[in-house]
Amino acid sequence: MTEYQHGGDIYSQEILLDYSANINPLGMPESVKEAVRQAVDHAAVYPDSCCRRLRAALGEFHQVEPERIICGNGAADLIFQLAYALKPKRALLPAPTFSEYGQALAAAGTEIHLCCLRETDNFRFDLELWKERAEEVRPELAFFCNPNNPTGLAVKKEVLEEMAAFCLEQGIFLAVDECFCEFLDDPEGHSILGELGRFPNVFVLKAFTKIYAMAGLRLGYGICGDPGLVDRLENVRQPWTVSALAQEAGLAALKETDYVERTRELVRAQRQVLKDGLARLGLAVWDSQANYLFFRGPEGLKERLAARKVLIRSCANYPGLDGRYYRICVGTEENNRRFLRELEAALEGKG
Repeated sequence: MTEYQHGGDIYSQEILLDYSANINPLGMPESVKEAVRQAVDHAAVYPDSCCRRLRAALGEFHQVEPERIICGNGAADLIFQLAYALKPKRALLPAPTFSEYGQALAAAGTEIHLCCLRETDNFRFDLELWKERAEEVRPELAFFCNPNNPTGLAVKKEVLEEMAAFCLEQGIFLAVDECFCEFLDDPEGHSILGELGRFPNVFVLKAFTKIYAMAGLRLGYGICGDPGLVDRLENVRQPWTVSALAQEAGLAALKETDYVERTRELVRAQRQVLKDGLARLGLAVWDSQANYLFFRGPEGLKERLAARKVLIRSCANYPGLDGRYYRICVGTEENNRRFLRELEAALEGKG
């Protein structure tokens, strides 16, 4: 069996404190839980394969036509659909970034090229260097994660617009992954969603998974600059990818605006607490803007913490990184204090 390389592997080992998966520390909203409970009564029949009610609600939520929206079994499902629908010969990815882009492209037979983010530049994205790389390799598809995973660094909307305009001119299709954008202090200032009418070459990925703590329900969606892309994606996807339970959960989640605001306040405060704690322990930590932190520490730290039943995400499998780099989520105040105690003990070599 292929080794699992993402966060959240609480099934192959006993874990009491999971800091490897970037899920909302407030947990799933009660209204979403109740929607799932009620949806069970209707789960004996097939779900709406077109997700009509959910797409209509998403269209109203984002002020876009429902015909531009496609729902999937998490954003990862749509990443694979996009790779299979477009079948690009060449693609360009930043490195490091979310590994699922590369996996989907490799499965589609795509030649993958990287634009490496440098530690000497604090892993910040340089659009001019990216453009040079794009002109060199001439990709048909580019993925861009904003904020980036695992670094947590985001670029402004204006940078995305310039990138999209360049891609349109060069004949490059641009997929912008905004699955963590809702955790930013200013999501709209870092999103290209409002400009899709200008860019038929752009596809925006969103997810309920992280912001509403719905990872186990699996629900993501994409919004297309070109509505015709939806038809191409429909041609390669499996029917019934989104369960009736997930669809009802999504409808309930969209009403949880206060919950999202409380999440941002919590993440903003506790991210700084964790960052200060990591720095105090002598670890190099970067200025994430998201609900997770990226840091450098000693090799083997993940194993030391696992022995204490604490799970963190090793970033050794990200291109451009090695076993010294890690990612942790931002948790509640109580859990963060507990995590920092466990981390200090692990660094001191205590059993």
